Amino acid sequence: MHIAIAGNIGAGKTTLTKLLAKHYKWEAQLEDVVDNPYLDDFYNQMERWSFNLQVYFLNSRFRQVLQIHQSGKDIIQDRTIYEDAHIFAPNLHAMGLMTNRDFENYKSLFDLMESLVKGPDMLIYLRSTIPNLVSQIHKRGRDYENSISIDYLSRLNERYEAWIHGYDKGKLLVIDVDKLDFVDNPEDLGHIINTIDAEINGLF
Repeated sequence: MHIAIAGNIGAGKTTLTKLLAKHYKWEAQLEDVVDNPYLDDFYNQMERWSFNLQVYFLNSRFRQVLQIHQSGKDIIQDRTIYEDAHIFAPNLHAMGLMTNRDFENYKSLFDLMESLVKGPDMLIYLRSTIPNLVSQIHKRGRDYENSISIDYLSRLNERYEAWIHGYDKGKLLVIDVDKLDFVDNPEDLGHIINTIDAEINGLF
């Protein structure tokens, strides 16, 4: 079984991925931010490094999806291959931070990859407002995220909502995380687990 968690920067994807992996004894596939050689450069000079960063993520996630399907294990994945292609890359292009030529090249590469993989059995989308995202980003204190603007987060949120509205790759579960504290409140985590249980039982 392949479960994936989607959501904006600071929505709590990685944290929830780890908590659910522990509860269900699933294997967690986490986003490659520690070893990503482009992140620091990208946040300091987005226009120069946007294409490099997006291709790196695309390559990394495509490899992840292939490994997930070949493994035969129950795996929960932090962020999907679709988010880069439908949210982050188009947003950079729209903001003038990725050239038309690079964006077309990127889209062509994604279309080819997408034709070779199928969507997750269930997608869990963590919906959040901008104030909550900002609060969470400040709380975790990653240096390279200090320069993220509210405008950038807002643009991403709009694209997330539009993508989720038309999502058709499989079962979709939307969780509003503003009112939930699944880290420090066991009841909130329990509520999410119960909701997932109900959806999984409907899957098989």
